[in-house]
Amino acid sequence: MRLLVLTQYFWPENFRINDVVEGLASRGHTVTVYTALPNYPGGSFFEGYGVLGPFRETFNQVKVRRVPLIPRGGGGGVRLALNYLSHALMATLLAPLQAKGEFDAILVYEPSPMTIGIPARALRALKGAPLVFWVQDLWPESLSATGAVRSPAVLALVERLIKWIYRGCDRVLVQSEAFIPSVAAHGVPRERIRYLPNSAEAFYKKMQPEPHPGFCVMYAGNIGAAQDFPTVLAAAERLRGEKHIQWIVLGDGRMRGWVESEVKRRGLDNVQLLGQRPAEDMPRYFARADVLLATLRREPIFAYTIPSKIQSYLACGRPIIAALEGEGGRIIREAGAGWAVPPEDPDALADAVRAASALARSELDAMGNRGEAWFRSHFEREKLLARLEAELAEVSAQ
Repeated sequence: MRLLVLTQYFWPENFRINDVVEGLASRGHTVTVYTALPNYPGGSFFEGYGVLGPFRETFNQVKVRRVPLIPRGGGGGVRLALNYLSHALMATLLAPLQAKGEFDAILVYEPSPMTIGIPARALRALKGAPLVFWVQDLWPESLSATGAVRSPAVLALVERLIKWIYRGCDRVLVQSEAFIPSVAAHGVPRERIRYLPNSAEAFYKKMQPEPHPGFCVMYAGNIGAAQDFPTVLAAAERLRGEKHIQWIVLGDGRMRGWVESEVKRRGLDNVQLLGQRPAEDMPRYFARADVLLATLRREPIFAYTIPSKIQSYLACGRPIIAALEGEGGRIIREAGAGWAVPPEDPDALADAVRAASALARSELDAMGNRGEAWFRSHFEREKLLARLEAELAEVSAQ
């Protein structure tokens, strides 16, 4: 098939769509990626990129076509809105120049913002190709949950935009089954909605745990408002007297500065922020952890979500402590891969860490092994790529 992949985020930014594109290309499909200049998560253009491009590149023999946008800066509300809208505008206007050729299907990857649907609908009209929209983040629910938008009038406008976008889709894929009622409520016929969870890149795999003193709790990923670092730091503060327990944070995001200042202000010498690391290095870091940590704030929308780090953690065969409601916590419990505790409850999180630290290594390893087996059964990369391929082939044949 000739496939056009539309995404605001792409290599060298670290998003799962990079691996999906590689997987589709490796299966013999001709893939073109239509995306923006990279600026996530730091907020400024990556080294080698700027207002003058480059706008045409190759990623592992896949054509990459980029459009300019206003970088996200510090991630404040106004700057984020400009970032989202400038990409939607430029991707729509430049589609005839940058997304040339004929395509059998258009795949849209939407981890947020939903404004990616504006150029998506334009491309569907321009190319006459069926549109497959892969929802990673529900709008408008996530906007109100994170506090990004509080105005009822703006949320109502976004609601109308979402319905308009969905009406133009031939197929809507959702990364969590709990997303289905929301998508259907926006007017998508149930037969057009399919559950397709995320997998993890092939390099996420179990490595031999590295012997080390003490007990290591490791978080890897975005350091943002949704990840509820106030609870993480409060739990670490409760355990500061248990010197063998150390908290390691890998990643970056709009809340990193606040987290660093709070660690210093509270004198939390049991918390270390190591910054961003290449995704390919994560399995090696995970092997040093006794448990891996996943957290989200207590919001209804987050109960519907499966954080993508869950798949990465499970694939690496380490026990997980998930301060999550809903789908994320359910997976950890059903897999027998660790502990699921209520979000925004530092006492429950501290208790889970303390309980984990009291277990023998053999018990922790058994939890990790159960999680790895669950990953192979439910989230294995090749199985999910085949399902995506089948969805694209089905719509292209209609």
